[in-house]
Amino acid sequence: MHQTGGNASRQRYTLLMVSIALAMFMTSLDGTIVNIALPTISTIFDLPSTTVSWVATAYLLVLTGSILVFGKVADRIGFKTVFLTGFCVFTAGSFFCGFFPEVFNSFEMLIASRVLQAIGGAMIAAIAPALVAAFLPMKLKGKAMGVVTTFAAFGTAAGPVLGGLLTQYLSWNWIFYINVPVGAAAILLGSYAIPAGVTASGTPSPFDRLGAVLIFAGLGSLIYAVSQGSALGWTDPTILAALAAAAIALGYLVLHERRAADPLLDFRLFNNRNFLYVNLMLALAYFLMGGVNYLLPFFLELVKGFDPSTSGLVLTALSFAMMASGFLSGMLINRIGNRRLCIAGALVISAGYLMFRSFSAESTIYSISGALAVVGFGLGLMLSPGTNMVMNMAPRDRQGMVSSLISVERTGPITLGISFISMIFVQAMLTVASHRHVTMSSPAEIRIDVLATGFDLVFAAVFVLSLAVVALALLSRDEVHADNLEEETSGVAVVGV
Repeated sequence: MHQTGGNASRQRYTLLMVSIALAMFMTSLDGTIVNIALPTISTIFDLPSTTVSWVATAYLLVLTGSILVFGKVADRIGFKTVFLTGFCVFTAGSFFCGFFPEVFNSFEMLIASRVLQAIGGAMIAAIAPALVAAFLPMKLKGKAMGVVTTFAAFGTAAGPVLGGLLTQYLSWNWIFYINVPVGAAAILLGSYAIPAGVTASGTPSPFDRLGAVLIFAGLGSLIYAVSQGSALGWTDPTILAALAAAAIALGYLVLHERRAADPLLDFRLFNNRNFLYVNLMLALAYFLMGGVNYLLPFFLELVKGFDPSTSGLVLTALSFAMMASGFLSGMLINRIGNRRLCIAGALVISAGYLMFRSFSAESTIYSISGALAVVGFGLGLMLSPGTNMVMNMAPRDRQGMVSSLISVERTGPITLGISFISMIFVQAMLTVASHRHVTMSSPAEIRIDVLATGFDLVFAAVFVLSLAVVALALLSRDEVHADNLEEETSGVAVVGV
């Protein structure tokens, strides 16, 4: 069994949950916290916006491309080793990001430090959900998964707000320094709370190096294309080449992994339709959340005329509602079940996105905050039990792999969602604009009616896609793999017997 046994104290379980939650919060936060500081960094190093954007892009490229690799490494050498090493690397990289670029007056040093930070972040994010599945008893898994997934989503949503406060009142360096004391605390907690030992039985099969190259090349190329496509243009040769490389690498990855003796990502897991449905549900929820979080500040500032600090305050409604319902869902999982919570959460999410359809220049701050709170409450209800369902279906020797898959389904879709929503928004404005050069103007100079039409179409598309989340939740069902079977699992289907 993965569980540490009945002799472990509840205090140790609590410390384990706290260390995992800190890990997910930090790695998610650093994916978005730097965006608001990019203009400041651009000024300090005298760089164009296309160049300084690599501070964010480099992190996403390495993080997303490496997560699945470290998930497999953790299955082979042990979760504690990878987790603590990752935290050390991430914390050191965070300090380097804040300290060395200005000491050496080198933007390249900042990019190199971000790459190091992303490697550590990938090691952490790859196995955080697996630590819950591996070392906590079934009666605590739901609550713990609620805490972990809520902090991960909250970190993504809170990044721009916290980044703005730190940049404005301290300096841009502090968006990285803030990780150092948190990282040190998490290392100490993890060293004590995470049980030692290798969690998988081990295999003599050689490590799948080709699979690792294909995963990094495919996901890295895809993230590069979608994050730079709007800036360079979707017909730019570099973007087209990146999309082609992603398609080739990921296509061959599927063929290769199905033949590999010990694959980095076992695509046979998706032969279980329930496993496929729940993963798609989570990915689509993060996809929509990423796009909406990106676009709403533009609506609040350009249509409503709010200043940046007021806009940031309004957006916190989603984050705080998500945290509240995330904790609630964690407590209710054992009573209500994962599937019912997922369905309830998906319905609430869809209702919240439907409320977005009424947004206009006349909308009050209370109605906007209320709609955001509804969406956030639904996300918190759904993400925790959805993650729990996926981990429950994972066999013992695949938990690191599946844990890393969940993390990829968070980071990748959020980036894709931003690109997708941006394209819809621009296309809507082009459709109604009086001339085709509308996007050549500053957004603040575009007529309110053109902007409003763009937002209307985006909000309509988001609502329609949210109905797919509801459908996937309805199709899902609770299953527990035989490796994870305990007396508390009565009443749910058993797979992998």
